[in-house]
Amino acid sequence: MNKVTIDEVNGIIEWIKGYFNNNPFFKGVVIGMSGGKDSLVTASLCINALGKDRVFGVIMPNGKMIDKNDARRTCEYLGIRYKEIDISKTYNSIIENVEPIIKETNNNLSTVTTFNTPPRIRMTYLYAIAGSMGYLVANTSNLSEAMVGYTTKWGDNVGDFAPIANYTKNEVCEIGLLLGLPKDLVLKTPSDGLSGKSDEDNMGITYGELEDYIREGKIGANFERIKKLHQNSKHKRDGAIKYDNKKINHFNGGMER
Repeated sequence: MNKVTIDEVNGIIEWIKGYFNNNPFFKGVVIGMSGGKDSLVTASLCINALGKDRVFGVIMPNGKMIDKNDARRTCEYLGIRYKEIDISKTYNSIIENVEPIIKETNNNLSTVTTFNTPPRIRMTYLYAIAGSMGYLVANTSNLSEAMVGYTTKWGDNVGDFAPIANYTKNEVCEIGLLLGLPKDLVLKTPSDGLSGKSDEDNMGITYGELEDYIREGKIGANFERIKKLHQNSKHKRDGAIKYDNKKINHFNGGMER
């Protein structure tokens, strides 16, 4: 299996530089800092591209946050400005207003709602901050989780640019080590910070199995589960689908016909 090289890492950094050079009206980057490797590596890449003064971190616990100390340590290690926002009041307000409506439809509040609402609130806060600062929001998603839908649609799977979106979880670790980031943060066991279980436990597959299939097409014991998760999460990767009315759009290739 091909490993990530320092040339690739430098290529990501140059890509970020180029993106901001081509969009000079944006002053910097806002990143949701979770205490995990994805936000750590993404923030480090942005710092290398733009400088730490142009990277702003936001830590957003929903009341309790298991990885809050790691999130703080990450920001302080990187030397970036950061703030903490407790989203629990916003979350509780939404749930309190939604739950009676759900019950009126003879349904119960599901984990689809309770698990996905916090990431969507966090993204709202990030865009509220970025919009007023003239910054862009960095997407911290990786390829492994996107392939099986272990993300929240319109939550942690969005952003304005995505430096690590085409790298698997293990490759993100390699990038982090090549950047010289603390090994204990780069190699820590990924978890959602909610269930007390690891991401691999929640998915029912390992990141190694996912990477073997993504990069080499290896079909292991959990191939059917990987296939099912991939198929069921297609809507997350597609975003909002559009009805094609076949009319010419002069701003989308129509002029070149």
